[in-house]
Amino acid sequence: MLTTRARHEPFALGEVLHGKARLSPPSGPALPGLDDFSFSGYFGGIGAVGYFLGAPARVEGLAESGTGTWWEAAEQTLLVVRDGITQRIRRTVPGDAGGFTASIVTGDRRSMSEATTEALRLSGLAHITAISGLNMALAAGIFFVGLRKLLSLSPAITQSWPVKKIAAAAALVAAFLYLMISGYQVSAVRAFLMTAIMLVAVLFDRPAISPRNLALAAIVILAISPSQVLGASFQMSFAATAGLIAGYDGWRRGAGRSSRYAPDFPGRKALSFLWNFAAGTFVTSLIGGLATAIFAVAHFHRMAPYGLVANLAAMPIISVVVMPAALAGMLLMPFGLDAPFLILAGEGLEIVIAIAATVAGWSEGTSFGRFGAWFLPLASVGLLLLTLLHTRLRWIGAAVLAAAIGLAVFLPAEETADLIVSEDGRLAGLPGADGRTIATNRNKPSDFLFSQWQHALARPNHLGPLRSEDDVAAGTRADGTDRLSIEQIRAVRDTMRRQFGAAAPGRFLCTGKVWCVARLAEGWRIATVEDPALLGAACDVADLVITPRRSPFGTCRSGAKMIDAEVLRRTGATELYLGNHDHREIRQRTAFTTLDRPWQRHRLYDWRTDSFADREPAEFAPAATVSDSGG
Repeated sequence: MLTTRARHEPFALGEVLHGKARLSPPSGPALPGLDDFSFSGYFGGIGAVGYFLGAPARVEGLAESGTGTWWEAAEQTLLVVRDGITQRIRRTVPGDAGGFTASIVTGDRRSMSEATTEALRLSGLAHITAISGLNMALAAGIFFVGLRKLLSLSPAITQSWPVKKIAAAAALVAAFLYLMISGYQVSAVRAFLMTAIMLVAVLFDRPAISPRNLALAAIVILAISPSQVLGASFQMSFAATAGLIAGYDGWRRGAGRSSRYAPDFPGRKALSFLWNFAAGTFVTSLIGGLATAIFAVAHFHRMAPYGLVANLAAMPIISVVVMPAALAGMLLMPFGLDAPFLILAGEGLEIVIAIAATVAGWSEGTSFGRFGAWFLPLASVGLLLLTLLHTRLRWIGAAVLAAAIGLAVFLPAEETADLIVSEDGRLAGLPGADGRTIATNRNKPSDFLFSQWQHALARPNHLGPLRSEDDVAAGTRADGTDRLSIEQIRAVRDTMRRQFGAAAPGRFLCTGKVWCVARLAEGWRIATVEDPALLGAACDVADLVITPRRSPFGTCRSGAKMIDAEVLRRTGATELYLGNHDHREIRQRTAFTTLDRPWQRHRLYDWRTDSFADREPAEFAPAATVSDSGG
């Protein structure tokens, strides 16, 4: 998977490109205990990610060579059709509304601006942009109900043919076409399987909305791709569906009892319809939000506090205006009559974007930090008992769920590390004693990485490094030479020693992009070094030395602990708990405790010898010897 930021002419789908690129394996967890992206990448068939160094070039004629299997040719044709639909939508509906419309029809989310994407995320409405159970259920449901009503207008057809089953079969075909057009993403495939099983149940005169159908869908998905059971998307999707099925079952039984005592009056049916629609929208959003909340907190460590309000305001527009108009536009697109309906869908989504922007302005979300490993299994058991049982025993599930939430809230929070190091060694963080900040050695840390630190540690504020006025040239290589002179290294060592004395506790002090130093109140001295030639100088004056490079000597003879690229490759992101400074007490928590999983084996590969070094992550041991030289 490659991206490029260089200016270039747009490439058509299926074209072959060439150019220089930088590749790296999918990243591991940002912190120990967080999601491992290499796991999902491995099972998703993604072996590497990266970016082009400059603009890629087109390989003329290779895409039309006609090589490949019939399946590859069909897939290529489908991608071209999908891209054509996306471009037609974008031409018809301008701006972010057009990108939003394309995202719910073809799954292409590239056209929306970053501001709109962020507003949808902060307001809890980002799920609308994914081709998930909501979109698939709305599309298939609208098609099913619409076709059934249309066929019911003819008494002859109604009396001669099973209208309901015909509508279900047609809706199944429509859902399959929607899956193909949407790019058959993982979430879309899962949503289609769930929808298909429910429609097939109608064909066999079985209840469409049933826990058995949900269980069957889960079995089919896990038989095809077992790894999905550990994914947040799978868990949240089935949790929401299970909650809605249980809620629908309770509502159906309650509605049956209450309707017998409802008084009859003019306009009762219209008022009842409006009430059921409003109440159904509220209850659906409430149940879906509560059912998925525990998984959102466990996986992403944050939750949109006003997500329920945003969904209550937006979902009626999505259900009544956007999805019916988008479906009509797709059906009429082959005849060139799609424009009015696509414009209507875009107008509805403009309102949704306004709702998202308004709600996002109220709060940036609530971070919860990491809970213990027990939280998600215990809360899941409670949710399953609550949704799957039909008797009063279901309240046992409510008690278990409440206990999980109560323990997570009232138990003491886990100890925060004194030092955090990213798996590439480029970013180091010092969680502040105020419980609100993380001080790093970068002015602008990677948003993808640092945002995970912020949410997992529930520390929203960032403190960048202070800048030293010392001469940066003292720590750079002399022109025309491959090695620093002894005088230069000694000058760097003296500068570092002076900076440790001047540095504010708990804050990095950086000299250009060459090195940074930090001092903790307990006396620990930390240095991050970019140039391997300066590692010896850092070892002489620091207790901990961190470098994104491979150290030429591996360890410090001075007794300082070194964390280099070779160590981090095996441990992944690392948290360090610093104890007694005089005894050099260091306790670590690493992202990886073993590397025998197939998605982790690349960390043991050595390109120099073209072999795998079957070693487990190295543990830190207290140093006993102290030398005057760092090696």
